[in-house]
Amino acid sequence: MPRNEDGEFELILGNRQLLSVFFIIVILLGVFFTMGYIVGRNSAPLTELTSTTKQDTKPIVVEPAPRQPEAPKPEAPPPAAVKETAAQQPPETVETKKPTPLPKFEPPDKKAESKKTEKSAPSAGLVADPVVGATYLQLIASTKDTCEIMVDMLRKKHFPAIAAEVPEKAGLFRVLVGPLAEGAANKTKAQLQDAGFPGNQAIRKTF
Repeated sequence: MPRNEDGEFELILGNRQLLSVFFIIVILLGVFFTMGYIVGRNSAPLTELTSTTKQDTKPIVVEPAPRQPEAPKPEAPPPAAVKETAAQQPPETVETKKPTPLPKFEPPDKKAESKKTEKSAPSAGLVADPVVGATYLQLIASTKDTCEIMVDMLRKKHFPAIAAEVPEKAGLFRVLVGPLAEGAANKTKAQLQDAGFPGNQAIRKTF
């Protein structure tokens, strides 16, 4: 072994020697770890058994339910007292019920009926069937009430309009402007657009 300047020996190890020392240390650590694991595993059931035995040895005390006091039974009165109380009670008074009067028949108010007919008068004649073979402009297709309102507005603007039910779909109505003469469809569209109605979106239909 070579000596340094101070006279001490120097230990020189190669790569193989370093690797062998490292593996030996790793093997020793693994042996110690496995031994500690085995010892700890064997000691665990003992602690569990002692804890369970301590818990099982506790006595179970069952307390009896408290007794409820019995209610005193009512004593029956003597028969003489029952007869006296019955004699002291006054006789029941029978109330005479008066018959309920029948409601009077009132004739229907003619003024109210006339007001109802006046309100329903504007909707009369708004719904009609288109003329077969005639040409119309369809503005919208909606419910009956909506179409009647639009037809009423069109008639106020002096447009010939009707609300016609769609045969294929019950409850669906069309607003039709017409019948129109030949070549008058475009002119009527422009007039409807100027009056504030969707004339440009109107569909030409011939029935």
